[in-house]
Amino acid sequence: MSNPIDKAASQLPENVVDRAPAAAPVVKKKKPYPFWLGGVAATIAASITHPLDLTKVRLQATGDKRMIDSMRKTVRTRGVLGLFDGISGTWLRQMTYSICRFWAYDESKKIIGADEKSPAWKLALAGSMAGGIAGFVGNPGEIIMVRMQGDYAKPPEKRLNYKNCLDGLYRMIREEGWSSLGRGVGPNVFRAVLMNASQLASYDFFKAELLKTKFFDDNIYCHTVASFAAGTVATTVCSPADVLKSRIMSAAGTEGKSALAMIRTSMRTEGAMFMFKGWVPAWMRLQPTTMLIFITLEQLKRAVDWTRGDL
Repeated sequence: MSNPIDKAASQLPENVVDRAPAAAPVVKKKKPYPFWLGGVAATIAASITHPLDLTKVRLQATGDKRMIDSMRKTVRTRGVLGLFDGISGTWLRQMTYSICRFWAYDESKKIIGADEKSPAWKLALAGSMAGGIAGFVGNPGEIIMVRMQGDYAKPPEKRLNYKNCLDGLYRMIREEGWSSLGRGVGPNVFRAVLMNASQLASYDFFKAELLKTKFFDDNIYCHTVASFAAGTVATTVCSPADVLKSRIMSAAGTEGKSALAMIRTSMRTEGAMFMFKGWVPAWMRLQPTTMLIFITLEQLKRAVDWTRGDL
């Protein structure tokens, strides 16, 4: 006599009887990206936009009035290559400050439990934490960059004539002492906090908001629009600290030791709007720099995904 269960099974199609339960798909955990990706992206971007950054620093630190006139003056006195004066200082700054800030931003988001879809205040907090760390670590590179960029705008007798960024560090320590590496660290850290709270956080925020719409996917078009908005926000937020930082760092000797004295002098001679002096060249420099940084960074991330087989 046959078993009722066997009889019922015999009446089912063969593929139903033999089919094994489907295994749940294995979700591959994505590895973190290399910590130095942000620094490489920032170095590439800063190299391309260096002439604009050079002009911005000279407008803020000297008596030049107009961006185009300042660029013409540089070309007239130094040639076209003069637009790249101090490029080694820019590289030093990006490979210290920018590597640190992108790494610290990712780590800060882990600490406070934030991601790209978190509220703006949480992203800004992570950016502020990253900026505080990176501003301190990158301060020597920042000083060298500002001094090398502004040097040839000064009268010959006041020039520092650093050969390159390493020569500048050596001479600064030898001639001004180790404490000179901390010159302007307060305004620089403050500016770095503002920059990262506005630039990094607003990019993540705008990107997440754009992806919520039906008009954007996670591609270069979305990255371009988000980085454009982030650059405008960052320029406006950072302008006061950026001007003050440039003036203090470009000063030699006792001229730039006191941030408060520099503020009082500038307010008395130029008025409150000195804080936004050089906004247009700052925007024209920071806007393409911000866009290049994030677009390059996203493409570098995509390249890493491709090498890992994650695409």
